[in-house]
This record gives sequence, structure tokens and C-alpha cells, in this order.
Amino acid sequence: MKTRTRILLGTAALAFAAAVPWMTRVPSGPVIPTGSVPAATGWEAVTVLDGLAHPWSMAWLPDGELLITEKDGFLRLARSSTLVAEPIAGLTEIRAAARTVLMDVSLHPHFTENRWLYFTYGSGSDAASATRLARGRLSADLATVTDFAVLHTVTPAKPGFAHFGSRILWLPDGTLLLALGDGGNPPLRLDGELMREQAQKLDSQLGKILRLRDDGTAPPDNPFAGRAGADPFIWSYGHRNIQGLARDPISGRMWANEHGSRGGDELNLLTPGGNYGWPRVTYSIEYTFGTISPETTRPDMIDPLVVWTPAQAPSGLLFYTGDAFPEWRGDLFSGALKRKEVRHIRLDGEGAVIGQQSLPIGERVRDVRQGPDGFIYVLTDQKAGRLLRIQPASSDNL
Repeated sequence: MKTRTRILLGTAALAFAAAVPWMTRVPSGPVIPTGSVPAATGWEAVTVLDGLAHPWSMAWLPDGELLITEKDGFLRLARSSTLVAEPIAGLTEIRAAARTVLMDVSLHPHFTENRWLYFTYGSGSDAASATRLARGRLSADLATVTDFAVLHTVTPAKPGFAHFGSRILWLPDGTLLLALGDGGNPPLRLDGELMREQAQKLDSQLGKILRLRDDGTAPPDNPFAGRAGADPFIWSYGHRNIQGLARDPISGRMWANEHGSRGGDELNLLTPGGNYGWPRVTYSIEYTFGTISPETTRPDMIDPLVVWTPAQAPSGLLFYTGDAFPEWRGDLFSGALKRKEVRHIRLDGEGAVIGQQSLPIGERVRDVRQGPDGFIYVLTDQKAGRLLRIQPASSDNL
């Protein structure tokens, strides 16, 4: 299956390719890498919270309180734009490993009845680490997580402590997608092969999107269920390190953004069973400037909608449905760690990319979410991270 679309480019992308000597490979695929784009207008960012320690993800509770994860393993609660001093208790098991990084938090679709929160976290040591999916019940007073249990541990265990993924996306049938990284950069190896080769192996969960039931088991209708030698959890493969997942609730289209290597970051339109190419086809090059693959497309692999070079280091992805910015409704918003911005990705009615704009933030953007009020909220990944609200510009700033 091939996915091709029109990309709107600024001249900076072509100028960058011409100016950088090591970009000598002429792309054979249909996508021209995007560099700088025009700045969006009519918006402003205001600080809602500060004093967060490397926040990673956020989720709103039904009554409007906000949950925020911090990388060191703490779950924070904010009420009325005020951060509760003490972290929510009950996640000591997450912090028990030699090394830990707490990532996504997500409410079960029936949270009001069952109180389940779902978490992803990287756990283990430099010798052997893995992404885990866990859940626990949030107490009525919002002070404690109880009944904590690990639902899934990604296999195989990997050396190093990088490329965990990971995002959670719930589907209408009550199953969830779990996005996972490929395990790490060279020289890390597993069974004598570079870690990135795991992304093409159907008996490995690394470099994949998995689909699971809410109890952590594999649905019987997954794309590779019953196939000899294939992992029954796999939903799509050939990914490097997905950092954002988003879904259009009307059309059902789903997108992922993922890191490349020294450029070649991607925005992909997802399809079950799809092979997204890494590392067989890529616009990335080695961090040491060598070639990863001479190919950028193959007929049996799905092309990206957008390629970002220089790197965005995308993180957090939002499909916007709110009323605060009517002209942005139906578009994607992708955070950027490296470029310290939010990239507004304009879509047409068929889900094709027709343009891009930049919302400069000036800090590493880790997550982008739509709040219950229809505004866009951003977490910045710093030792003293912030929660920002993107809102229409006030008359004083017009």
C-alpha cells in the first residue's frame, strides 16, 4: 500500500539541502523534506503552571483537574491552575528499578465508572530495559493510585536506556494502541545486529505500534494474529521512535510523528498491518553522517506524509477539534523538542497535508493536548518545565 500526498514547502527546505554538503543523496521517494515554515499569527502562549520537573504527558479528569507525569516517576495533580504540592502516591513500583522514565498517562474510556489510569514507563538498567504498560485506580480524593499492576512488558528486553516510545491512543472498540521505539542508536546491538533492525522483525515488539485490550491481552483480530513467527500484539511496524499519536474522531484517521536520525523525522498516516520502512527506507542519515539506506521508498512500504529535515525531534501530536481556534479545527499540531516549537500542520478534508506553520515556543515541547476549554496546552521538557496555554492573541498583542 502506498500513501502519497502533496506537501507545501518553504524555500528554506530547498536552500538547506543545497547548502549542506553531506546531503548529497537525491531522494527517490515522493516527499521533499520540509525545513523552516512561516510563523502562525493570531495566537499567544501564557504560563498556566511552572515548577514541573521534566513533565512528559498530561490528561484531564472529568471534573477539570489535570494530571501531569514527570520523567522521574511522579504523577502530579493541578487544580484551578495550581499545582498540588505532594505528588499522587502509589507509583513507587515505577520508581523501583535501577533506572526509570515515566512517560504517558491516559484515562480508561470508562474512567468515571472504573477509575483506571494507564501509564507507560521505561524500566530496568543499561544492561536490560523495556517499556511497560501498567494501570492503577485513582482514589476518589485524587491522592493515591491503588491496585497498580503491570499489564504488558515489551519484548525483547533491550540494552541501553533510549527509544522507549511511547504513547497511548484509545480506539472506539475499547482497545488501545501503544507506540514503541526501536531500541536505540548504533552501536547498540541485540543478537549481533543493530537495534534498529528490530523494527522490521515481526517476532519483536520494538519499533512497532501494538494493539491491546484494556487488560493487556492481544485482540484476536490484530493484523498478524495467527501468523506463524509473528507477534500477535503487532498493529503496525517499521517505526523508529514514535512520540505522538492522534486520531480524528469523525473520519477515524490516525497519525503518528516519529524521530528520524539527523533529520528524516516523519509524520505518518497509520493503517493496520502497515510497514513504515525503518530502517530499510528512510530520509535519515547516520549521526556520524553515513548512509543508513540508499532508498527512501519501496512499493511494499508506506511513505510518510511529511519529512522534517533539519530535525524537529517531534513529540506530542494533537488533532484539533476545539472552538477556540475555529480556523484551525481539523488540523494537526506537533510538538518539537529540538526546534522548540509547535508545528501547525494544515489538512484538507481527505487528511492530506496542504501546509505548515510554526508556533515558536522557545523551549523543548514534550506534549501537546487540547483542553476541555478548547485551548491548546503545551508541556515544556525542562528541569523547570512549564504548562502553557495557546489562546487567541489579546487585543494588546495584535
